[in-house]
Amino acid sequence: MQTGRIRKIVIVGGGTSGWMAAAALSKVMGTVNLDITLVESEEIGTVGVGEATIPPIQQFNRRLGIDEDDFIRQTHATFKLGISFENWAREGDHYFHAFGTIGRSPWMVPFHHLWLQARAEGYGGELGDYCLELKAAEAGKFTTGNNGPLNYAYHLDASLYGQFLRRMSEAAGVRRVEGKIVRVDQDAQTGFITAVALEAGDVIPGDLFIDCTGFRGLLIEQTLKTGWEDWGHWLPTDRALAVQTESAGELIPYTRAIAHDAGWRWRIPLQHRTGNGYVYHSGTLEDDLAEARLMDTLDGRALSPPRRLKFQAGRRKSLWEKNVVAIGLSGGFLEPLESTSIHLIQTGIMRLLTHFPDASFSPASRRAFNRLGLEEYEQVRDLIIFHYKANERVGLPFWRDCREMTIPDSLAEKIALFNETGRIARYRDELFTEDSWLAVMLGQGIVPVSHDPVVDGMPLEGLERAVRELKVAVSRAAEALPRHAEFISAHCKAATLAR
Repeated sequence: MQTGRIRKIVIVGGGTSGWMAAAALSKVMGTVNLDITLVESEEIGTVGVGEATIPPIQQFNRRLGIDEDDFIRQTHATFKLGISFENWAREGDHYFHAFGTIGRSPWMVPFHHLWLQARAEGYGGELGDYCLELKAAEAGKFTTGNNGPLNYAYHLDASLYGQFLRRMSEAAGVRRVEGKIVRVDQDAQTGFITAVALEAGDVIPGDLFIDCTGFRGLLIEQTLKTGWEDWGHWLPTDRALAVQTESAGELIPYTRAIAHDAGWRWRIPLQHRTGNGYVYHSGTLEDDLAEARLMDTLDGRALSPPRRLKFQAGRRKSLWEKNVVAIGLSGGFLEPLESTSIHLIQTGIMRLLTHFPDASFSPASRRAFNRLGLEEYEQVRDLIIFHYKANERVGLPFWRDCREMTIPDSLAEKIALFNETGRIARYRDELFTEDSWLAVMLGQGIVPVSHDPVVDGMPLEGLERAVRELKVAVSRAAEALPRHAEFISAHCKAATLAR
């Protein structure tokens, strides 16, 4: 077994995942005693459609020492308070998955149990009335800072974010090498990768290799053949179209996810344009018809022809194999319905830093990394499956098949617990909060038949006063916030809104 420190890291592939990895490693590990090289080819390009994020990206940016206002300007970003789901449970339905806390409980039970009791008594109103992020989003309001208690994420231009992180990384000492990889060298005895060879003849040796080559999985799969776990039987959509348009209408602080007869479409507002996409099942909807439907739904003028993407839901059976760590799409893919693509890159990087190896590449560290990473994919998978499973759309074969499919036991147990008791179980420190599951479950039509019996010990007159006061407080707080577009214009407007 080798001992000693890792000296050379080779990141294979750029884009969002590659440059996020480079920026984090150079910030945390430094480049004085560690040589970090990123190899990418301009000819290959990147997927680059992961433009909506979730709140933990704030933590990642802060750890890198990124100034938020500068980041917003450089990436032409806007703020995001949640996701508006339209037509998911039934045609014409609408609900909002907000990023904030729902309500405030004076008792030892989550607020929604109080709300269930209040609703049964006839004065509970809508659950969203008790969430500031939801009310602010609906009103097009936003703010940050000490006076802004909002929990938020961003809509950003993924290509500009990659460029932003590239500038940071290169300034910190990361070396970028342009070129296509034509050969991967391995140690004859261990199978560990020792170097990658480029078309121009250069050979880049390394101790640790990070695979950011996207769906290809050049190192983790094509070379090490770790295997793939296919989740297409749960998540059948396998195609997407993406097109950018001129901005049209108000700059809303949320993502729209709109269900259609064979999948869903997204709308993501940036400062300089709007990102649009159409996710669908190719076995139900032909590619040309999907493109025609997408183009018919656009609010603004298309800035380029739509990009066609093919994908398969699932994950690698191993995310860290030998001396290769897969980050981003090379490790797995889950459609962007809950905006988790960039987050899974982020957590993969932070998990690597937590389990960073020495030259012995401890098998125990690899097992821990893989167990945590694979579990995270399952947790995200379950919430996305739930959107498809819990539907009552009639006359549509795609949605009928989704409704009738057998789901993972982990999800079935969560649904049963909520349906029977109103309780939401979170296992293994999972990503999505109780409030996230609550918003989606109720939004998709799962209504509990009971609530926590502890609530029955609260005097009804006290309950009514508490919920009414909270509702008024949330409404007033939302009204006092500035308009989203006005806030951006005053604090972090991009200098040049180039397309």
